[in-house]
Amino acid sequence: MKFERASGILLHPTSLPGPYGIGDIGSGAHLWLEFLAKTGCSLWQILPLGPTGYGDSPYQCFSAFAGNPYLISPEALLNDGLLFPDDLADIPAFSDERVDFGLLIPWKLEILDQAYQRFEEHASDELRSAQAAFQQTQASWLEDYALFMALKDENGGASWVTWSEPLRDRHPQALQQAKQRLAVSIKRHVFRQFIFFRQWGALREKAVDLGIRIIGDIPIFVAHDSADVWAHPELFFLEQDGYPSAVAGVPPDYFSPTGQLWGNPLYRWSVHRDNGYAWWLDRFQAVLNLVDIVRLDHFRGFAGYWRVHGKAKTAEKGRWMRGPGKDFLKAVQTTLGDLPIIAEDLGVITPDVVRLRDDFKLPGMKILQFAFEGNPLDPFLPHNYPENCVVYTGTHDNDTARGWYERINEDARHFCRRYLNSDGSRIAWDMIRACWASVAIFALAPLQDFLELGNEARMNYPGNPSGNWTWRMREDIQLDELSEQIQELNYLYSRLK
Repeated sequence: MKFERASGILLHPTSLPGPYGIGDIGSGAHLWLEFLAKTGCSLWQILPLGPTGYGDSPYQCFSAFAGNPYLISPEALLNDGLLFPDDLADIPAFSDERVDFGLLIPWKLEILDQAYQRFEEHASDELRSAQAAFQQTQASWLEDYALFMALKDENGGASWVTWSEPLRDRHPQALQQAKQRLAVSIKRHVFRQFIFFRQWGALREKAVDLGIRIIGDIPIFVAHDSADVWAHPELFFLEQDGYPSAVAGVPPDYFSPTGQLWGNPLYRWSVHRDNGYAWWLDRFQAVLNLVDIVRLDHFRGFAGYWRVHGKAKTAEKGRWMRGPGKDFLKAVQTTLGDLPIIAEDLGVITPDVVRLRDDFKLPGMKILQFAFEGNPLDPFLPHNYPENCVVYTGTHDNDTARGWYERINEDARHFCRRYLNSDGSRIAWDMIRACWASVAIFALAPLQDFLELGNEARMNYPGNPSGNWTWRMREDIQLDELSEQIQELNYLYSRLK
């Protein structure tokens, strides 16, 4: 797809301000879209929207198709008559700077259960028919997902590989009995999905009205403990007992000397190819029903991926395997037409990855933080960019610009200051300006960099299993002056929407 010169901000909905312990997709997200429109930015980039599990990571979800119920807005439930003000009278003492998932999750689920009960007892005919239509259109994944989550609840949250063998292996009689036994729990999970998609649909409409495109995210791999793997074991490398026989990761790199052991089960690409990549095409379509553009995470894995034994403790020992390559992207292109895809082509990039990206004319990614360890030939320096790329000061996997600058060695700091003609006092804004001024078709930066925040505002440390994804924008941050500064940048560098 041919993109036009534009700019945007990276901010996951969990980081939005609000009184309910986590950013959600209610009025705060609508106000955020209005702020973006004032700045002249036309792109909002988010992380995956799926239901988070272990480590609260949006890259380890219980489903590649479902929405995250923690993002549901209690305020919008009030407006739908599914909550009453008294239901929200006793809100825990949530931090306005961090998401405390341990405190949030039980409270949020209780609120959602109250809303479900009210829906069952008092919902309008309009709301009931809307849910019925939702169930019908989403049946291909929703039934398996709701049953999977109900079974997880019944088993105390334990992974599906530990369930009784008939349920683990999806024996039809065991599944039928579970559907009858867990009918109420299944309905509850269906309801949560209906509400999430209802609220997200309203937000997406607002974005369209304001001329803002949302950049979503498709992680190449899915979590082992997910409805996807449980419902479609034939698509993954699994042992007979359900555990992965081969898992994903990356070899030692910039982020980790022992590599990153992600632990996701690897795909049986030959099986996907034989059925026309049907599951993947459904996945792409599902995400593009929610967003406008997709950042295809770990793009290099479609050319070649790092295969590690299922019982390995680190990712140091593994081997490169050939990915599905052109055959896969042709199938996606045939189904979707022009590919609204940004290729996340970071890490160990080999000529086959470059060819695959360029054959389909996909923009790759440039991270300005990576640019200052070498010399003026470094491909991450703006004067070396091709037009068909997307530049970031940093992403959710990097430190903030200020945090990065304060931690790098003095040689890199000196080169950075020389290149940006900066004294380093406002390094985040100097880096933003360099991104915006570049020829890159899209320029984006995390909100943390516009706010000039340090390491305390970092979103994720790759390889760290906990303590991530918690940063939130404070309620008292004044955005009016910031919107004028961003609009000036967008005007100066021809990125106004």
